[in-house]
Amino acid sequence: MTALREGARLHLDYSAQSLWRVDRVIDELRREDTPYDAVENVLRGLGAYAGEVIVRRTGGEWWSTGGDHWVRTPDGRLWDPVDEARRAFAGHGSLRLLCRDATGWPHRARTPGRDPRAGAPPRCDQ
Repeated sequence: MTALREGARLHLDYSAQSLWRVDRVIDELRREDTPYDAVENVLRGLGAYAGEVIVRRTGGEWWSTGGDHWVRTPDGRLWDPVDEARRAFAGHGSLRLLCRDATGWPHRARTPGRDPRAGAPPRCDQ
């Protein structure tokens, strides 16, 4: 549970760099063999945080139905950052990489009103 105590001191500023730190906390929780039941709500919160990073970087929006929550990016794709946090805890996912994929260029549609000559939008791996 050292990672949970350390995670409580995370500097979360909605930057892409903060997702590196979030991934490290999840990795530490897994390596400490923390029971899933003990971190389920923490993972949900970290996934929601990553989703908000995606929303802010892409101009996307939150969608929910039946208690599930996704991020819809302007290109119409749906992303499940809460499930990605669970996958990261299991050793098969990364919130940083999810953000990179959700904001990737040139696969991402242009944000409405954005001047295409302005260059690539900010990405989560920069």
